[in-house]
Amino acid sequence: MDSKQNIQFHHALKFREDICIGCSHCMNICPTEAIRVQHGKAQLHANWCVDCGECYRVCPVGAIIVEQDDFDDIYKFTTRVALIPTVFTGQFPDSVGTCEILEAVRTLGFTHVFEVEEGVEFLNERFKEYFTAHKTVKPLISPFCPAIVRLIQVKFPTLAGNIILLKAPVDITALHTRKILAGQGFDPAETGIFYVTPCAAKIVAVKSPVGEIKSVIDGVINMNYLYNKVFKILRQKKDKTGNHPYAALSGKSVCWSLTHGEADHMDQGRSLAIDEINNVMEFLEKVENEEIDGIDFLELRACDESCAGGILCPGNRFITADKLRKRAARCGANPAQTSCEEEKVTRTINLSPEQITIEKINPRSIMKLDDNVAEAMIKMKRIYELNRVLPQVDCGICGSPTCKSLSEDVVQDQATIKQCIFVQKILEQNEKLDMQESVRIMQSIWSENKLDKNSLKDEINEIN
Repeated sequence: MDSKQNIQFHHALKFREDICIGCSHCMNICPTEAIRVQHGKAQLHANWCVDCGECYRVCPVGAIIVEQDDFDDIYKFTTRVALIPTVFTGQFPDSVGTCEILEAVRTLGFTHVFEVEEGVEFLNERFKEYFTAHKTVKPLISPFCPAIVRLIQVKFPTLAGNIILLKAPVDITALHTRKILAGQGFDPAETGIFYVTPCAAKIVAVKSPVGEIKSVIDGVINMNYLYNKVFKILRQKKDKTGNHPYAALSGKSVCWSLTHGEADHMDQGRSLAIDEINNVMEFLEKVENEEIDGIDFLELRACDESCAGGILCPGNRFITADKLRKRAARCGANPAQTSCEEEKVTRTINLSPEQITIEKINPRSIMKLDDNVAEAMIKMKRIYELNRVLPQVDCGICGSPTCKSLSEDVVQDQATIKQCIFVQKILEQNEKLDMQESVRIMQSIWSENKLDKNSLKDEINEIN
């Protein structure tokens, strides 16, 4: 692995054991099987998690939180820049204009506000150049969604070399903004750039970027948090005008973060857009197995409706996407055709190839069985044999999401085969396991509280 790339994943998703009830919802939904239940609490295999946020969506008690920067961190800088994705503007009612939203953000303490998608037109041209230079690599995969980049690293390592080695629009806009502000006399050391994120994966992309040592962005702000602050300002504000110059965006730029935002503008070969992480996994399995060919470009997004469906977006993803497409229609292909005067400011991006490229993205094995190849083969055979005798019910009662994952955990000495409830019953029938030991095994997974027969008896009697 390249020494410049991070050895450990940073994670924005955090599990609060004091709140977790060990319901297993998160374990069952995790696409990379990164979660187990032990002692009645969800436990995370850190290097398997891609921060897609599916666990966050399904947790019924709010035990999974998103770790983020404190908003007051912006005041560490004299020049404070907010980078706002267009999907943020799509959270608000149709009656609220883009410029009103951006102006409200600025009044929260920022000296400058820019939309992330300013970098899209520049990036789109660089994509075309990249296609020409990498004609033999198919399909080329967009690096836009950081959850997908990590997913490929850990689940589809043979496709890591297909990821386009160019920065995302947010990084390009951040680089250009720093360059422009420095040219205007603002001290680079006193300039802080903060990105308003719709998801946990993009927080991770800032804190632990793949393919580069350090992000050009200084901090990340939870979109849901900022939405509430801005919405309050807009409700109280009587004067709907603003005097801050906001850059014009083309229709292409406005919809870049939505499903088909990239694929519809790749005019070199056949392009497909796939959203929602399970759909992506199903498709990548076919690509990796060479069941699908003839695809030149893949736009892959972890969330349904792409960034409009991010876990930190407060609004309905379908309404958000619809609003952005309407805005794009008003803009058209010409950025000058925008709907408000303040937007008619053009910022031409001029960055060198070295500034916008990232290093080779290395695969990261989701389960390294052993450093010794011979020993790893022995373990692989044992996993196969264990999985073959298990019931293939995937009930999750063992504390692992599937029978196969339990087999892997057993071989890696992270579980025992007796954790399978079916194995327990067979051993009990053959008088090789007594009931008390069976109870102790279940208590080690689900905690004593869930197997407290006296407490359960009282609860049942009270219900009846």
